[in-house]
Amino acid sequence: MHDERRRIEERVERVHDQRVKAAIYAASVPFEVEAWQAPGEPVPFEEAAAAPYAPFAMDTPWGPPWGTTWFRMRGQVPAEWAGRRVEAVIDLGFVGDWPGNQAEALVHLTDGTPLKAVNPLNQYVAIANPAAGGETIDYLVEAASNPDILADDFSKITPMGDVRTAGDKPLYTFKRADLAILDEEVWHLDLDIQVLRELMLELGEHDPRRHEITYALDRALDLLDLDDVSGTAADVRAALKPALSKPANASAHILSGVGHAHIDSAWLWPIRETKRKTSRTFSNVTSLADEYDDFIFACSQAQQYEWVRDNYPKVWARIQESVKKGQWAPVGGMWVEADGNLPGGEAVARQLIHGKRFFIEHFGVETKGVWLPDSFGYNAAYPQLAKLAGNEWFLTQKISWNQTNKFPHHTFWWEGIDGTRIFTHFPPIDTYNARFSGEEMARATHNYQEKGVATRSLAPFGWGDGGGGPTREIMERARRLADLEGSPKVVVEHPDDFFAKAREEYPDAPVWVGELYLELHRATYTSQARTKQGNRRSEHRLREAELWATTAALHASGYTYPHEKLDRLWKTVLLHQFHDILPGSSIAWVHREAEAEYARVAKEVEELTAEAITALGTGGARVFNTSPAERREVVRAADGSLAHTVVPANGSAPLGTGTGEAPSPVTVDGRVLDNGLVRVEVAEDGTLSSVRDLRAGGREVLAGQGNLLRLHTDLPNHWDAWDVDKHYKNRYTDLLDASSVTVSAEDPLLGAIRVERSFGNGSRITQTISLRAGSPRIDFETDIDWHEAEKFLKAGFPVDIRAAHSSAEIAFGHIQRPTHTNTSWESARFEVSGHRWVHLGEPGYGVAVINDSTYGHDVSRTVREDGGTTTTVRLSLVRAPRIPDPEADQGRHRFTYALLPGATIEDAVAEGYALNLPLRVADSAGTPEPVVSVDGEGVTIEAVKIADDSSGDVVVRVYESSGGRAQGTLRTSFPLAGAQITDLLERPLTAADTDGNSVSVTLRPFEIQTLRLAVGKR
Repeated sequence: MHDERRRIEERVERVHDQRVKAAIYAASVPFEVEAWQAPGEPVPFEEAAAAPYAPFAMDTPWGPPWGTTWFRMRGQVPAEWAGRRVEAVIDLGFVGDWPGNQAEALVHLTDGTPLKAVNPLNQYVAIANPAAGGETIDYLVEAASNPDILADDFSKITPMGDVRTAGDKPLYTFKRADLAILDEEVWHLDLDIQVLRELMLELGEHDPRRHEITYALDRALDLLDLDDVSGTAADVRAALKPALSKPANASAHILSGVGHAHIDSAWLWPIRETKRKTSRTFSNVTSLADEYDDFIFACSQAQQYEWVRDNYPKVWARIQESVKKGQWAPVGGMWVEADGNLPGGEAVARQLIHGKRFFIEHFGVETKGVWLPDSFGYNAAYPQLAKLAGNEWFLTQKISWNQTNKFPHHTFWWEGIDGTRIFTHFPPIDTYNARFSGEEMARATHNYQEKGVATRSLAPFGWGDGGGGPTREIMERARRLADLEGSPKVVVEHPDDFFAKAREEYPDAPVWVGELYLELHRATYTSQARTKQGNRRSEHRLREAELWATTAALHASGYTYPHEKLDRLWKTVLLHQFHDILPGSSIAWVHREAEAEYARVAKEVEELTAEAITALGTGGARVFNTSPAERREVVRAADGSLAHTVVPANGSAPLGTGTGEAPSPVTVDGRVLDNGLVRVEVAEDGTLSSVRDLRAGGREVLAGQGNLLRLHTDLPNHWDAWDVDKHYKNRYTDLLDASSVTVSAEDPLLGAIRVERSFGNGSRITQTISLRAGSPRIDFETDIDWHEAEKFLKAGFPVDIRAAHSSAEIAFGHIQRPTHTNTSWESARFEVSGHRWVHLGEPGYGVAVINDSTYGHDVSRTVREDGGTTTTVRLSLVRAPRIPDPEADQGRHRFTYALLPGATIEDAVAEGYALNLPLRVADSAGTPEPVVSVDGEGVTIEAVKIADDSSGDVVVRVYESSGGRAQGTLRTSFPLAGAQITDLLERPLTAADTDGNSVSVTLRPFEIQTLRLAVGKR
């Protein structure tokens, strides 16, 4: 037989694309349209309904960047359309087919009821099926003219990312606003042909099924009258029915499909636009649920539900009804889909606490899994935290984006740093925006790593990133693919059902131990430094406020713990941990607002902290220590004087209080600082030429220039704000030209040298290198006025240590990473994340590099000619990407990092807290004892607060911070009436072992425990 595949395939493509699709709407009549341009920011429906409207014609430009135009559309269904399916069809002038960042609209009835949204792939609003004829239609349509930031695939710099720079030229041209008849037979024929054609093209050329479909399509199209598609569509569908009715192979892969609409809480649009996106997408989803009884929609991010509840109560009511019917599945149990690396441990806990509680309180649903498809890697504390919040499974997808190594599993047990395991899956379909195309179906099967031992995978379907969600066309594809030869089987079901079945058939799935490191988007540890600093500061300020508010609630009469305010402030911080805000990958508008929000949080939290301390009474200058370790530090009083003070962990002491001998004074001799513990020599160029640890016999710590600032050229292959590629290391300039190196402080308690540099495009760096009495920690207080573009600034410390691995703090613990590059897996980790410290050690000696606001770093190792080993840690300080924010990181940055010679892991933990939680001096009577104190090496208090249920119980979160087993005793300064170990939501798990006012604590390595302490009568 002759091979006619090419002819047939081209025939099918043309007839489908040019004739069948064109006949889906059989007839149409235009709406009468009027328009009103809202001034400035979006307005409520009531204001828009009362506004003056002017006539508006099709093919007219509309919509300045980030503007809102309201359209009034009036029309009447022709009487002769009675009995037909009638829809409104609206084309705002859509560009491309991505529903995310472009023109979008929400259609309302005139009483303000939201009906449905329209976007490029969902342009209809159902009127009636069947129509009565003669019905009058009157809509108010809120249309957003969001600019297409994705234009040119992120290859060009654009000012469109901020309303302040975007201009006011209209972006779109309105194309269509009609009442139209949907020809359902043609519409179904369109889908029949699509499914068969795409399946045909994915099957192998020697597969009989491919040829069968090819000739079935050819014969069926012979029945299509191109001049009467509507009249002959049924005949064509009948001819195709046998090809669509052949059942799938018995061993066909099973795709568990669940509707989804990934809505970034901010990204290429500001948060205010996300609030509207949720209303549009959720209106579409609830409308689709009315059409398809078998539809199930999974939706995460409690914050987005709250926005809808507060701003769109009618949509909220529809969501609640869909949840009751089982068609809407709240998932994820987090406040937002947060970044997986950067939030602190307590913040991750609060993400889970606030998210889980919201779904329990508003829907009576306790979510069972963590849903994080799009975050940029996941820290190894997640399994334990997920389990402590009551979760059974974990979902991600992003690891499929790895640049170098293919992750070996799709279904596996993920083991965290403490040994906790959670059943984990990431979909082999390699998208969380599936539409069940032939290419996706084939990829899911071919890609699936568990073939032979398991049979099923998950497929979240629906348009996303900027919302949109599932469409009726995707649901129809799912129905056709439920049992079709040559294709995986599709079953639409709840994610919980998928995970239960997957675990049942594959209980002995392989184990992956440690972090899920994404070999891409490594620059997200550094981009938008002020946003990251705002997060770090906010996390620590909230810890401080909760501790002293708890202290005041227990010890100050008349003081009330500020539950509502702290809850609201935490939620603001959690929102900004979203995986495109905190990583620095959003437009300028988002980060400008984030900085303003962090400033507001700082002000409010400071007020709460001051109120709590004031409530304790006045009595002279007192020093407050919010960190979990005793502090012996030089403290600056309100008048600027210095005093060495010893302050207990989580407690306070009078300024200047000390125990034992006073520390040796700091001497300054030229460019040499010495406090009897370490001696620091600063070179003429401002780098460190020597750091000697006098406690270790004068051991030289450095193996090269310390605090070497290196400016790299930084142009990644793609995704400027997200990526840093390995070739950045090949071109750089060392900043060795110091304009001045001078002594800036010379006091028995503090010595400091100031280094000033100018470089590049008018940038300046001023660093104060300081050493305090009684501490081996060397601080680098840094002030940068940054005006570079496409550059990457690092600070390097080469140390004379043969470190087999580095240890970096993560949430509730630390992770060890090899310093060698034996395999491609280690080589790919050329930029990694950490929190407050990085530790390098060899048996008997270690060094830590500590920071107060940066997250990215790299560690490398080389052998010198003398046979010694140099291990270098370099902190990533600031970047200068230009896409999507052309002014990213420009301007002033102030932060501190530090070198800690002779450091153990325990030292790194303590100094990491100390640098990030400065001692506070205030006029207060204080308290005789901390609310809680703990002994036992490695037992670290992370949070002290009043229970969320306002019972007055005290909640203390502790963890093992050294990586070993720990036993200790937690003591209270209040009468203890009982204690329980709880989950993260403060629900009891087991009784704690108590003795008077003490609780015994036993922890495995990196174990987290939440203790709920009942307060007895005094």
